[in-house]
Amino acid sequence: MIRAVVFDVGECLVNETREYGTWADWLGVPRHTFSSVFGAVIAKGGDYRDTFQVFQPGFDLAAERDKRAAAGQPEWFGEDDLYPDVRPALEALRDAGLWVGIAGNQTIRAGGILRELQLPSDFIATSDDWGVSKPDPAFFEALAHAAPHKPEETLYVGDRLDNDIRPAIATGFKTALIRRGPWATIQQHDADAQKLPTMRIDSLSELPGRVVAFNEKGY
Repeated sequence: MIRAVVFDVGECLVNETREYGTWADWLGVPRHTFSSVFGAVIAKGGDYRDTFQVFQPGFDLAAERDKRAAAGQPEWFGEDDLYPDVRPALEALRDAGLWVGIAGNQTIRAGGILRELQLPSDFIATSDDWGVSKPDPAFFEALAHAAPHKPEETLYVGDRLDNDIRPAIATGFKTALIRRGPWATIQQHDADAQKLPTMRIDSLSELPGRVVAFNEKGY
């Protein structure tokens, strides 16, 4: 039985198009160029932060976040950056009696923004809260400790094989791979994208029904 569902943040709940666009502006790089390099880095299996190094060698993301904040351009996202299926899906899951959590690689500030959005959830945590980031197994161990149900009764929903699906499975969680955003689009033809997740979805709107079907039929 799936008794709890936990969501990644970026490209699962939040469309990061605007945020990465503001980083391109901060670097003084055309947005299309930044996006193209970003995709190329991902396709090669690199860390997305390597994108910044292409345009500014030695770039320190944490330090630059502080500089942006001091310049009146802090990290920010809002209701308009949520994918439109987010609130209805989370509400439907809670109405069905499931425990709903949110946990991703995010800053303390991002965690505060998520809480201010008052999403229909029972729990919100970030990597900065726990002091460990995905794909480190310790992130999912912290999640297993925080969730009220066992990992095998908890479905982790994410858009990345490397950061979400593989390490969540290794820690005992069931998984749902949502196919949207740059990582999912690039990784969708990887053999692991077909065989590893408990379920694959194109929209969170599918999720409540898929969970019900899984609990009734086991698939």
